Amino acid sequence: MAQDFLLIWRMKNGDEGAFDIFVRKYYPCILRYCRYHVAKMDQAEDVTQEVFLKFFGALPSYGYRGKTLNYLYTIAKNLCIDAVKQEKRYAMTELPKSDDMYQLEALASNTNNDYEWAAETRLDVANALKKLSCELYEPVVLYYFQELKVREIAQLLNISVPLVKYRLKRAREILRQYICDI
Repeated sequence: MAQDFLLIWRMKNGDEGAFDIFVRKYYPCILRYCRYHVAKMDQAEDVTQEVFLKFFGALPSYGYRGKTLNYLYTIAKNLCIDAVKQEKRYAMTELPKSDDMYQLEALASNTNNDYEWAAETRLDVANALKKLSCELYEPVVLYYFQELKVREIAQLLNISVPLVKYRLKRAREILRQYICDI
């Protein structure tokens, strides 16, 4: 995108307004991504802020290659992994994913105004998502919640497009099975 190129050029030249525009543009996407990968909202916010700090720290050497958001997702992925490892070290147990309704709105929206049905569906989906392996969970989050294209997911995860399609298909089968069994 030409907008990102100009925005990055402005940031490299010290334009404070460009930094603000950049953060406002990408903060919601990165926060949503982090929210799916760490247990607590405050922890997701901390990781999101750290993503931007790392990006801005590397800005002088950053070479624009077209997809700044993918670069931010890569930083976020690594920081989320580190955050979960650090949390596990303190807790010495596997951290469960939160049942926070925030992360389930995309899969189970309340279209018929039946609050109880929507809440139960969201909990069913949350429980099913928890049962996915990491290799299936990551493409599901990127595709359904972050709305990335299969090609973008493949680049981000360093896997082939057919493998992304396979993992999404396999995840849908598993989710369908878990949700139907409930």
